[in-house]
Amino acid sequence: MQVFVTGATGFVGSAVTAELIANGHRVLGLARSQRGAYQLVRRGAQVLRGDLEAPETLREGAERCDAVIHTGFVHDFARFAHSCAIDRAAIETIGAAIAGTQKPFIVTAGLAGLGIPGEPVTEDVIAPQPTDAYPRASDSAARALTARGIPTTIMRLPPSVHGRGDHGFVPMLIDMARRQGRSAYVGEGDNVWPAVHVSDAARAFRLAIEQGPGAETFHAAAEAGIAFREIARAIADGLDLPCVSLTGEEARAHFGWFLGFASMHQPVSSVWTQERLGWRPTGPGLLDDIRHAGYVAADPVPAGL
Repeated sequence: MQVFVTGATGFVGSAVTAELIANGHRVLGLARSQRGAYQLVRRGAQVLRGDLEAPETLREGAERCDAVIHTGFVHDFARFAHSCAIDRAAIETIGAAIAGTQKPFIVTAGLAGLGIPGEPVTEDVIAPQPTDAYPRASDSAARALTARGIPTTIMRLPPSVHGRGDHGFVPMLIDMARRQGRSAYVGEGDNVWPAVHVSDAARAFRLAIEQGPGAETFHAAAEAGIAFREIARAIADGLDLPCVSLTGEEARAHFGWFLGFASMHQPVSSVWTQERLGWRPTGPGLLDDIRHAGYVAADPVPAGL
C-alpha cells in the first residue's frame, strides 16, 4: 500500500518510512525543506512538500494514499500549547479528508502523564482531556474522529524513544548534565520511565497499519519502566561526571521546566499490543543505548543521516 507519513524526516518518522519501504510499501513523505525532501528521496520515498500548518497539503497527501501515519509534531516546548493546537488541527484535517473511505489512520500520542502514578498504564486507559497545564490533544482528537465514524488508531510512545540520532528527552538530560557538571535524579530516583528503541517503534507502526482500519490503542513500549536513577547514572558514567540526588530548590534549579518529567513515575504495559500485533521488541535497551549509541559523543549523529 501507499502510506502518507507526516513527520517523515523526523526521528521516529524516518524510521517508520524506512520500515515501510523495507517491507514492500510505498511512502509519500511530508517534507518542509529541500534537505528533508532529499533525505526522503535517498530512502526511496516520494515527497510532498509542505508542513503541518498547510491543510491543503495534508488533504492532498491523505487523498493520494491508501493509509496515513501521523508522526509529525512541532517540538517547540517554549510554545507547547501552540504546537498542540497545530497537532490537533492536522489530525482533524486528515480525518476529514479520509471520512467515508475506511483508510487506515494512525495518530501518534504520548504515554507521559496517563493513568495513576506508579500503576502500570494499559492500552485501555483513556487519556484525560487536554488542559492548560498539559494541552496535548492527540489522543482525544483521534477518539473524536472515531466517534464520528472515522476509525482512528492511536500509537502511544514512551517519553524515551531512543537510538542513534535521538534529539529528545535523553539528549536534554545529557545537555543539563554537561552544563551543570553533574547528572542528577530526584530523591531516591526510584521513579521509572518506559522506553523503546526507534526501530521497534517503527515496526509497531508498520504492523498496526497492516491491520487495516481500526480504532485501537497500542503501546510501543519495549521496557515497562527503568529507574530514573539508573538513567542518570548511565549519563554520569558516559560523561565522567558525578551522579547526585537532588530535592527541593536544587532539583528545580537543575531540571527547570523538565522537573515534572524527571519526577514522573510511569510504568507501562504493552502486553496486549504485543499479542494483538505479534510485536516482539528486539532492539537494545535504553541504558545500553546511552552507553553505546553516541549519546555522549561531542558531536552526536543527527537523525536521518
